[in-house]
Formats: sequence, C-alpha cells, structure tokens
Amino acid sequence: MHWCRRIAACLLALCFFHQPAEAAHSLVLFGEAKYRPGFKHFNYVNPKAPKGGRVKLAYPASFDSLNPFIVKGLPAPGIMQTFQTLMTSSLDEPQSYYGLIAKDVVLSKDRQTMTFTINAKARWHDGTPITPDDVIFSLETLKTKGDPVYRLHYGPIEKAEKIDRHRVRFHLAESASRDLPFIVAGMPVISKAYYTEHDFEKSSLEPPLGSGPYRVKKMEPGRTITYELVEDYWGKDLPTQVGQNNYKQIRFDVYRDDTVALEALKSHEFDLHEEYIARNWATAYNIPAVERGELIKYMAPHTIPRGMQAFIFNLRQNKFKDPRVREAIALSMDFEWMNRTLFFDAYERNNSFFQNTPFAATKLPTKSELKLLEPYRDSLPPEIFTKIYMPPATDGSGNPREELLRAQTLLKDAGWELKDGIRTNTDTGEKLSITFLTRQKTFERVIAAMIRNLTRLGIEAKFRFVDDAQYQKRLETFDFDLISIWWNRGTIYPGNEQLNFWHSSQADIPGGQNMSGLKNEAVDAILDKLVNAHDLDTLSTAAHALDRTLLWHHLVIPHWHIRHFRVAFWDMFEMPDTRPTYGLGFETWWLKPEYREKP
Repeated sequence: MHWCRRIAACLLALCFFHQPAEAAHSLVLFGEAKYRPGFKHFNYVNPKAPKGGRVKLAYPASFDSLNPFIVKGLPAPGIMQTFQTLMTSSLDEPQSYYGLIAKDVVLSKDRQTMTFTINAKARWHDGTPITPDDVIFSLETLKTKGDPVYRLHYGPIEKAEKIDRHRVRFHLAESASRDLPFIVAGMPVISKAYYTEHDFEKSSLEPPLGSGPYRVKKMEPGRTITYELVEDYWGKDLPTQVGQNNYKQIRFDVYRDDTVALEALKSHEFDLHEEYIARNWATAYNIPAVERGELIKYMAPHTIPRGMQAFIFNLRQNKFKDPRVREAIALSMDFEWMNRTLFFDAYERNNSFFQNTPFAATKLPTKSELKLLEPYRDSLPPEIFTKIYMPPATDGSGNPREELLRAQTLLKDAGWELKDGIRTNTDTGEKLSITFLTRQKTFERVIAAMIRNLTRLGIEAKFRFVDDAQYQKRLETFDFDLISIWWNRGTIYPGNEQLNFWHSSQADIPGGQNMSGLKNEAVDAILDKLVNAHDLDTLSTAAHALDRTLLWHHLVIPHWHIRHFRVAFWDMFEMPDTRPTYGLGFETWWLKPEYREKP
C-alpha cells in the first residue's frame, strides 16, 4: 500500500534540479520546492491528529523474511516502516525530497559530491545514535550484497566518507546519471552494529534494529505480523512526519484467497480494503452494513500515473522471439467484451507504459525523436515511424472474428501452421503452447476468455496458479511463459528504474527486473539518453521514444486502468480535509475516539 509506494518513490525517484552549493532543506524537481525552509508540516495532514488504537489490514501473499533488502525470501508487509531513509518525499508534488535522517544536504555545483548533515536526534530503536558510519555501511552493504536493484542504482556512487560526527559525503562518478543525487537521498539506512552481528545476506525472521516510527511487536510467519508505534520515535516532530503514523498498532493478516478476504472484511476481521476487482465493487458490497453506513465505500479520484499493467512475454523462450507470434497471441484478448461482461465497464485499456502522464507516446515522433531513432531504423518495427500505437479493439460481441483472422495470418507468416487443428512450427515440428503463470486467482476469468480464443487459433493455453514462494522462485530464474506485471505505477518522471526493466545488461541477472529478457541496441541507446537527460524536453523525447519502441515490439498484452481509488473501510476512521495528490494518504488518517480507546 502506501509504504510500498513511498519506498518505491525513494528507490526509483528521477529528477532534474537546480541546487546551490549550500546546505538546503530539500532537493526538488524543476524550480523551487513547494515547502520552504522552516515549514511545519505537509498540507495534506492534520498536525493535531490524535494517535492511538489498532488497525487490521489484509495482505494477499505469504512472507518468510524480515529483511526487505535482499533477493532471498518474501519480505513481510509493512516492514519498511521500521526503517528510515536519508530524506523523504512529499505526496503533493511531482517530485521533491525533504529532510529525515539527514536534516540538510549540500550538493556541489559540479554534482560530484553530496554532503548530508545527520539530524543529531536521529536514533535507532535501542536509543543509540545514527551515525555517518551507519550511512557508509548502508551504502557499501546494499551496493555489494543487496538486491540487484540496489547494486544497479548505487553502482555510480564511488564512495562515501565521514567528514565529522554528523556529516557524511558521497562522491559520485563523473558519468553518473542526473537522478543519482535523488537515489542517494532516498537511500535506506541500516544499522552497522546490528548487521555486523547478523548476516545481512540471510533471510531472517528476527526483528531487525530499525529507526522508523514502527517496530515489530509479534508475528506468525506466513500468517500475521503486528507493528507497534515507537512511543519515543525520534522523528515524530519533524515537519515531514507531523500528522502521520497515527495508529498505535498496525496488524497485517495474510489472505491468499480474494474471496475469503472479502468475506473477512464484511465480518470486520480487518478494517480497510482497496478493491481491485470491478465485479466485487459493483455487486459484492450490497450488504446491510453498507446500507447502514457502517462499512463505507469510498471512491477517491487521483492523478497518480498508472503506468502499464500487462501480461509480458518471456523472450528467452524461442517460441516468443518472433514479434508476429507475440502480436497474434495479444489479439486473443477481447478487452471490449471483458470490460462489458466482466468489469462492469469500469476500465480503460492501457496504451502506454507511462499511462496518464505527458510521457505517453500519443503523437507521431517529433524531429528530436526521429534523430534519436533514425540510426536504428533498419532494426526497428516500421510502425514506430508511421503509426501511433493503440491496442486492437473489437466490437465487444464476444466473437472477435477479424482479430483472430489477423492472428492466424501473423502465425502463418511466422512459420506456425495448423496441422490437425494444432498450431505447429513448420521447421521444428514444435506445437505452440503457452502457460499464464500467476499467483492471483482473480485473473482466471480473464485468462479463460483468452484461452477460448487461443484454442480457436490452435494454440494450447493453460492457466497455472502457484503459491507465493514458487512464484517468486520462478520469476527469479525466469522460468515462465507469460506473467502479469505492473510497471511505473506512480512513477511521475521516468528514469533509472527503466534500466532495471529494459536494459540488455539486466536481462540475465537472476532476481533482476528485466522480466522480458529484452536485449535491444536501440532500447539501450534510448535508455542512455533518458537517464542522462538534463532538461524536460530531452527527457520527454527519450521517454516518448522508449514508450513507442516497447509498444511496437509487442512485448506485452496491455491490461487496463482506472483513475480513482476504490476503498472499503469500516466507519472508524477520520481523515484530513485535504488529500494528497499522489496517494491515498492512509498514513495521515486517524481513528475515531471510541476506537482509539480500545485496548
């Protein structure tokens, strides 16, 4: 939920800025920060929000680790709220960072060094101070032993050095991308003392020593975990923390079945649920508790970028190497029929990896884009230069005859003929079969509809539901045909994270994020331009070029999106009058008096 979005923002933030070489309270994108030096709190909080009470939330996957920084294990929900970063973002600006562990930062004019001053009040949960040594240890440990994402992001940081008891300086490579200062600012800090005594690379269920507003109180691995508010949390009066973290306890219970979870919500086994299933929102809440106003259906519009949710092909599989095969399989999705029949017309089809942002390629290439793309014209799909990508649309009747005829032609041209009703490769004799791998049963109806159409094409298609541990393992080893992924959710300015998703260097790293296995010289060149863009025009050019290139390679079967939150919660919460622009803001809510007083 909001913790995931906050951490994702900290890890993947991408910005261009103008900062003087003097101590600043913020790093900001394009111009000045919304909140000036000396600000008291964010505008979307109630600074007088009372604290207390307990909330129970549902989590859809199992967990077996309290170390969220490594590939091994499934991290527990909410665990990142026990840690802190050097700086933190606000939820009502496109991108900006303000003081947290670090009270200020000096970014040199040549952008080669960043010097952070650690807040003298910053403490670990055992009362010991957070020091420059902890910051240096965090960088070195995450960079060499952490998840591949950290290794990629922190690679251009040459070193960190201790200046004095409160200051630490980062030295950045001369070739570092423009987003690196913000990646540094969003770096989580871990305890040197704790991880000197405990193996960082081990998946562990021992509560780690943290510095955040919450600590682990109790848990049952794979079933439930409870966090308690740190009463003497050192940062509670910081402007970036005032009015937040208002629950005395937060408990997550694992519900791996969506139907069971929904019934548990209705029985008030937990307190709040963000609904992702359109059918449920339309029909499953017609119960007395909703009619009486005890269970509230809350729809909140937002401007959060929707990114791209889609099925992605594993290009490591020979059968998917020809883009005509991928395009043909994508034609089996009859979204218009699904939206009318399954989704109650709740959604819009995705047509960009940067949905609902100015970086979506909604027009033909500009001269600047053509200059970037032209050197690779011979190796790129010709449609990139002449057409605006839109996913195929049907008449919604449930019989997409024209689309399946088009798919049949594509398959035949790619060397897959029908033999005895089975799609067969004319060179190898291989029968074309695909498996949709998922840990979400809710996709079964969608995939079943696609399977009907794929069967008409002579393709054997299967739905494979696996548990969380097996799913994670198969992703780490790239052992799948198609999976569902959501890229760029909440990403306002695309940047370094795109290297993780699409760069050739990431395609063969176990546990990496280049799930497609894409290795493409043109994409690599576009990515280089994107991460090193130092003005908005250059960034837009590269992002548009990346978007249209990925789309016309038919790497994915686009899903759909919605532009508001659908949240059901029991009538026990109060919230500020002002909502954040880029989030639900659940961390700013508080409980009504009768619920705060419950033991």
